Amino acid sequence: MHLKEKIIDSKVYDSLVSKGINPALSSLFASRNINSIDDIDYKLNKLISPELLKSVREASIFLIDKIDTKQKIIIIGDYDADGATATACGYLGLRKFGADVDFIVPNRFKFGYGLTPEIVDLAYKKNPSLIVTVDNGIASIEGVKKAKSYGIDVLITDHHLPSEQLPNANFIVNPNQPSCDFPSKNLCGVGVIFYLLLSLRAELRKMNRFTVKREPILSDLLDLVALGTIADLVKLDFNNRILVNFGIKKIRSGDCNFGIEALVQLSKKKIKDIKTSDLSFSIAPKINAAGRLDDMAIGIKCLISKDKNEAEGYAKQLAIYNDQRKIVEKKMKDDALYILSDCIVEDNYTISMYDINWHQGVIGIVASRLKEKYYRPTIIFAKDSSGLLKGSGRSISSFHLKDSLDLISKRNSDLILTFGGHAMAAGLTIKEENFHKFCDEFETIAKQTLSQDDLNLITEFDKSIPQEYLNNKTIRAINSQVWGQGFPAPVFYGVFDVVRQEIVADKHNKCILKNEYDKYDAIFFNFSGVLADRIEVTYTIELNEFNKKSSIQLIIKSKNEKK
Repeated sequence: MHLKEKIIDSKVYDSLVSKGINPALSSLFASRNINSIDDIDYKLNKLISPELLKSVREASIFLIDKIDTKQKIIIIGDYDADGATATACGYLGLRKFGADVDFIVPNRFKFGYGLTPEIVDLAYKKNPSLIVTVDNGIASIEGVKKAKSYGIDVLITDHHLPSEQLPNANFIVNPNQPSCDFPSKNLCGVGVIFYLLLSLRAELRKMNRFTVKREPILSDLLDLVALGTIADLVKLDFNNRILVNFGIKKIRSGDCNFGIEALVQLSKKKIKDIKTSDLSFSIAPKINAAGRLDDMAIGIKCLISKDKNEAEGYAKQLAIYNDQRKIVEKKMKDDALYILSDCIVEDNYTISMYDINWHQGVIGIVASRLKEKYYRPTIIFAKDSSGLLKGSGRSISSFHLKDSLDLISKRNSDLILTFGGHAMAAGLTIKEENFHKFCDEFETIAKQTLSQDDLNLITEFDKSIPQEYLNNKTIRAINSQVWGQGFPAPVFYGVFDVVRQEIVADKHNKCILKNEYDKYDAIFFNFSGVLADRIEVTYTIELNEFNKKSSIQLIIKSKNEKK
């Protein structure tokens, strides 16, 4: 392990403690670029104004006319959890304003990603006046052109990085488009559509539309915004933390989206204690599984269900897909690791792999697993129904994946057919015969960009919780906070004696660890080996609730034997 203890800003720590913040929590905040208590004072009135989003006001006025004249609106979403929550948010939100709205989400195996001409053909059959994209569209030049040929207006809402050429849509709302002054560039797809709804309501307020008619309550949608924001791994800057904070509080209240509630219960989580990590690792994968193996429409229908029974039915289908996804993913990962066992990965700066039997829907998550194991930019390919190779990539902090694909494309004009994404994740399409050439070009770019030191993952850990504060109250306070990408959940380091250990469910090591202070229950998920008598570990801390009693449990993240 390459370990480094986080540095605590002592002045910030003292200030937070003086304001009554738990000392253990103050220590964590003071090592995460928190400058004052204002940076953790999450109030909705502190959200960045929607008016700072380029074109959002004009797009809202445009939408009002479509709604007033009862013109058909079709939402075109994406087939991941951000796309599903964005579609549900847009659908439920526009209905609050009386819109005639429906949705289509592309089946990745038939249509691929985004507003393609083929998806426009499908939407045309529903006779829409307007197409609204969510979590896609910024690269859909041909799709927008096709829509315009049908006389269909297009409003793009997206957060992905644009290329040099933008589609000729009526309006584009994207914090990352050129000349957009919105201070946070970290909104995800559901965040952008939520902001459009905020702007829509603001314009209707100016028109005095709510003097008689009741004003729509948009905070009802924040649970969807929280789920999509956490699932898409966008940076949790202050603005996103406000959105997630209120969204997760709504979930914990039990008065939340029926689909989210059903998925929480199916995941055997207590809704009143739900954590951001539960959204990442238990809820979002079940939604993603629908888009990976079948049709994301099932995930969206779960999130727009009108009652609990309907939501529960869809949630059970999603759980089945997720179980199937795990089997497919494990097989692909095992195949990839077997192939890599004959390679000296350390000599390579990248990993690019393809197998004719691999499943297109799972390549992204396999790329993520291999990137985590070897800490190299990784792209996994699978063949689609047309015979082309679809690639899904995941990157490391010092390598901008989308920009790298852009550079490869400029140097080799015919090599990459399509690509898009952002710094840490991207997708692309190439011809099968170009696979090896792409691998060479990808490796060349990485070697020109990265140093060997960049390929060494350094795990930062937090200062241990002082023994006098290591109690249920502190752990609840820590786990109730908003943690995620760019604002990581606390990970601690310690040296322990292994008092007892056993393998449970044939794959997890459940043990008791002892240090100079106390003994602790611990579990090392997906590790079925034998721990040494003395180990150094990184770990997180949870409360194990059983028979109305709570006890501290350490979740081992990584380990080294201690000699």
